[in-house]
Amino acid sequence: MRSPEYRRADEDIDYLQSEDTRGVRLQLDYLKAERLLEHHRIKHSIVVFGSTRIPEPKAAQRKVAELEAVQNGPAEHWPSGLERDLRIARRLLDKSHYYEVAREFGRIVGAQEQTNGDKLALVTGGGPGLMEAANRGAHDMDATTVGLNITLPHEQFPNPYLTPGFCFRFHYFAIRKLHFLLRARALVIFPGGYGTLDEFFEALTLIQTRKIAPMPLILVGEDYWRGAFDPEFLVDEGVIAPEDRDLFWFAETAEEIWEDIQRWYARAGKSIVDQEE
Repeated sequence: MRSPEYRRADEDIDYLQSEDTRGVRLQLDYLKAERLLEHHRIKHSIVVFGSTRIPEPKAAQRKVAELEAVQNGPAEHWPSGLERDLRIARRLLDKSHYYEVAREFGRIVGAQEQTNGDKLALVTGGGPGLMEAANRGAHDMDATTVGLNITLPHEQFPNPYLTPGFCFRFHYFAIRKLHFLLRARALVIFPGGYGTLDEFFEALTLIQTRKIAPMPLILVGEDYWRGAFDPEFLVDEGVIAPEDRDLFWFAETAEEIWEDIQRWYARAGKSIVDQEE
């Protein structure tokens, strides 16, 4: 009776984590968040993506000051890679104003929850950096703010501005991506790295191939994104159609982002909430 074979399947953790039960785990990963979001009447979302590495301006300035203090000391005491670290810290400081843009945008979205009776929520990946900023803005408005976190080898801890009970942790990236898009009414993408690019290109591909309905897809910070990828090159190479350039656009301020989203829905003759699923 003490042998593993005698354990009930739903109580056998080793079995549930085995290769054979991967499909069951995928279902559970999906269903837990789905049922909780349904229970709390989260029907629509504005999703914000962005770098975990871009901090608020004060933190970015503090990092630069710390490195400059080291550089101003004797050169023989400089750690390896100091000049590179200082150059990167200054670049991050240049981009730290996006933290304030994301926070202000979070405030704007958070204010809509009160107007629309709990139907629209701000959703991020739940981590630090620009995701934290957007959650923080919605938190400033006492609005529901959701984080879809992920289990990683080097743990990414949730930021402190998520509404209690609305911070989820997924095992599978695929299920997390599904939940990002299931309720999305707009995707707002701030400067970021591989993870941010992954979410952007996946959404872009799904819209281009009509696997999901078109929605506002907004890149914040045109200078950054023009450097990160070149859609004109892709058009000239013949690997995307000219009209594919119109699947997204650029914005710079929180107000501009929100006005663009409203304008898109007005032109489409739709409401950002109360759409049929």
